[in-house]
Amino acid sequence: MTLRQEFDHFLGALRFFTRLPVPARIGHGSQGLEQAARYFPAVGLLVGTLAALVFVLAAQVWPRTLAVLAAIAATLYATGALHEDGWSDMVDGFGGGWEKSRILAIMKDSRIGSFGALALVVLLLARFCALVELDAALVPVALIAGHTLSRFAATTLLYGLDYVRDEGKSTPLARRLGGGELLFGALTAGLPLLLLPPYAALLGSLFAGLATLWLARLFRRRIGGYTGDCLGATQQLAELAFYGGLLCRFS
Repeated sequence: MTLRQEFDHFLGALRFFTRLPVPARIGHGSQGLEQAARYFPAVGLLVGTLAALVFVLAAQVWPRTLAVLAAIAATLYATGALHEDGWSDMVDGFGGGWEKSRILAIMKDSRIGSFGALALVVLLLARFCALVELDAALVPVALIAGHTLSRFAATTLLYGLDYVRDEGKSTPLARRLGGGELLFGALTAGLPLLLLPPYAALLGSLFAGLATLWLARLFRRRIGGYTGDCLGATQQLAELAFYGGLLCRFS
């Protein structure tokens, strides 16, 4: 496979996971999107870099609180709140349903319920508070690493769990990820961690990993696998857990 083809696969992932503009030659064909999942962390690297840039520029004229808010707003716009929507749908489904069929039906409903609405507010508020509490010099790197690592966390579900919606088996997110593809995602996720203090990077990764394992176990136990909403929810919780790990202080 040529470098041009690989770059096109990355652009396909960018089209699939964000609303950022890509060249017109990149279509919506399922064959190209089959290769998109392994570039999920790379998309996070780009989104995180955009957030970091917005934070740095906004911090030149605004207080840190507004700069953090601007960075979060930039990521919401860049992704179309795709993963936040998955988080709220997942919480609605698992909070309001007891059987697999009912959970899946609730998650498929486009309307947001009380569980999902409250969970989304708490998640966004917690993300904002965590980023504000970080040292200002650390925020840009934390944003880049958090968005990249959390998307790798979601990618691990493609490797370890089964897709459970029968009507969506043709989606690229339903394909089992290979070991080589997972390794590529891990290497991508590890790059921005090198810019953090080793102890902070370790704690952040540990917290993100624990959040991912907890959700993976929940998904396996309650519905036997994952859906697209489960991937979005994993990304969101893993990102927040990563920031929480960076803030840990032991004395």
